[in-house]
Amino acid sequence: MNIMEAIIFLLLLQTANSFGLATNSRWIVNQARGKRVKLACANWVSHLQPMIAEGMEKQALKYIAGQIAATGFNCVRFTWATFMFTRADYGNLTVSQSLDKYGLKDAKAGIAKNNPQFLNMNVIEVHRAVVNELGRNNLMVVLDNHVSEPKWCCNGSDGNGFFGDVSFDPDEWLKGLAAVAATYKGNPAVVAMSMRNELRGDRQNEPDWYKYMQQGALVINKQNPDVLVIVSGLHYDTILGFLKSNPFGVNIGNKLVFEAHWYTFGTLAEKWKSQTNLVCASMTQSAENNYLFLIRGNHSYPLFLSEYGIDQTGVNEADNRYISCFLAAIVENDIDWALWTFQGSYMLREGGVNVGESYGIMDFNWVRPKSTTFVQRLQFARQMNQDSNPSHPTSYKIFHPQTGQCLQFGQNDIFLSNCVSATRWDQHQDGGPIKLAGSPRCLVVAGDNVAAHVSKDCASNSSKWKTVSNSRLHLAAQNGQGSYLCLEKNAADATILTKKCLCVGDNLVDLPTCAENPQVQWFKLVPVNV
Repeated sequence: MNIMEAIIFLLLLQTANSFGLATNSRWIVNQARGKRVKLACANWVSHLQPMIAEGMEKQALKYIAGQIAATGFNCVRFTWATFMFTRADYGNLTVSQSLDKYGLKDAKAGIAKNNPQFLNMNVIEVHRAVVNELGRNNLMVVLDNHVSEPKWCCNGSDGNGFFGDVSFDPDEWLKGLAAVAATYKGNPAVVAMSMRNELRGDRQNEPDWYKYMQQGALVINKQNPDVLVIVSGLHYDTILGFLKSNPFGVNIGNKLVFEAHWYTFGTLAEKWKSQTNLVCASMTQSAENNYLFLIRGNHSYPLFLSEYGIDQTGVNEADNRYISCFLAAIVENDIDWALWTFQGSYMLREGGVNVGESYGIMDFNWVRPKSTTFVQRLQFARQMNQDSNPSHPTSYKIFHPQTGQCLQFGQNDIFLSNCVSATRWDQHQDGGPIKLAGSPRCLVVAGDNVAAHVSKDCASNSSKWKTVSNSRLHLAAQNGQGSYLCLEKNAADATILTKKCLCVGDNLVDLPTCAENPQVQWFKLVPVNV
């Protein structure tokens, strides 16, 4: 370590020393103070063939790290490939040599322009430099072992899927975990290590999962006892249900976290469009069965949803509907997460040179977010709403996932606004009133296509709200004629109306199919104690 690196490291210790994390039941907490820390991360790729953090051919590292912080994330899930740290012919390659190996002349010229200091550094040195820059921006880092052989992930037959695959030797994998844990030991920006991304393929089996994941957890904890150890599940990080009957069984103190991925892959847009409530209900129940259960009960653990995301160009209707359902669930449960993804492009992906990433926050040239609306929509999900040691009683905010905003009561109107300052409501019993916190007034129906308002009359049917539809995301109460009306965002502005429930019959049961999009009527009561 030269003098400049030593100075940088000392600065990191001063600015990021508070990052040291542990677990307390289902929560991640600051180890020194015991206060909850919520991970709201962006993924950033450094595991593809060049083994270089994407985007540095287009923008300076300092700019990219600053943009991650500026868009509201507080951490980065930063990927790495096993061979980078276990095979000298990979890890010793300089950036210049790695780019030359794949004929990436334009990327090399771009790095020479934007990050020339890295050209003659090897790929491991650059990986460390990126982590240090993230720390200087007060961003926590979760190091994710994404693949063994540097390449795009994930294919069930790509040789990287499960222990024993051609490029997934368990002993080499353990060696890589140990090397990375040792490399970043003492670096305060690194708060966690995720053992493996998206286990998959025909070799998958639970006995080997327990055997090797237990070994991996012990290896990391031995080399670097300061970091959280994040354990992924089977079938592309979607299944951990087997832990209900057979616990993980390794004691690494208060450092164990589980992770899962939640996308809508495999569900056709047509099904989302015709059965939106039903698909949302099914997806949420599957998540509950397979990983959300981990945050429940007396023996709970933190759950890190380390990947979710959508096509941010807006053309994928399945993604457009899934994301509202997803946000409702993670906000209600106040779960830690990492969005896929931050990068706007790739130097080399699956043979394509300089290709865009539709799921990425940044635009193709990494100048700005491609959708500020989407970034703003994540605000309530980024916010910590529940504390591990609450000092205030629980109240509720009413969240509208389609907009990412919450109900606000003004002088006379109910409207959507920023969730930070949103109105708080008392706990709601199904079929009962929704009262303003600390007030005798409650939310009431005035009539069809009429603005919702509050009233002191909390005994009439117009103030008795039921959670209806399979999605459990419609709030309905009766008008004066005995028909149920649902809360709905006004199409013209941010005010809230009460209208006939979309895709729900008069009996409050979902219609078999529905051509309308009910998400404008989706609302979720979210517990808040901070």
